Amino acid sequence: MVLLVDVSGSMSPYADALLRVAHAAARARPASTEVFTIGTRLTRVTREMRLRDPDKALAASGHAIPDWSGGTRIGEVLKAFLDRWGQRGTARGAVVVVCSDGWERGGTELLGEQMARLHRLAHSVVWVNPHKGRAGYEPLTGGMQAALPAVDHFVAGHSLAAFEELAGVIENA
Repeated sequence: MVLLVDVSGSMSPYADALLRVAHAAARARPASTEVFTIGTRLTRVTREMRLRDPDKALAASGHAIPDWSGGTRIGEVLKAFLDRWGQRGTARGAVVVVCSDGWERGGTELLGEQMARLHRLAHSVVWVNPHKGRAGYEPLTGGMQAALPAVDHFVAGHSLAAFEELAGVIENA
């Protein structure tokens, strides 16, 4: 499993909880789980997420993440992930979980291309959007519109119930 957690400014209210979910996944299956943060750059935080204590894991991750609460360039960051890690097999046959609201400051065409590339490599692509849990939500942002054709499971990420649903989706993917 690969988790890509958006830590941009628009995801600030959700990033801590999503990183705690990533920590639980990394602790449950340390040999087969990779965790990265996405924003204006890609940061691998797998080692930090494997620390036993969740508060220490999040603090260590926070020190490692240079672009916390910055912008989001999902397409560029996803390309960097696929170029460096995807070709090495990290994404090949994996369940890849992207946790983001889909606000894209870069080009949505690049995001669509990289999502299609990810979809070809991965076993399953899950997109977790905290806004999906709101009544009346529709994925109208350019980033979500570009990403959704390559997403196998589109789930909410705003509550404990949503995280339980996410766990079920991952388990059955």
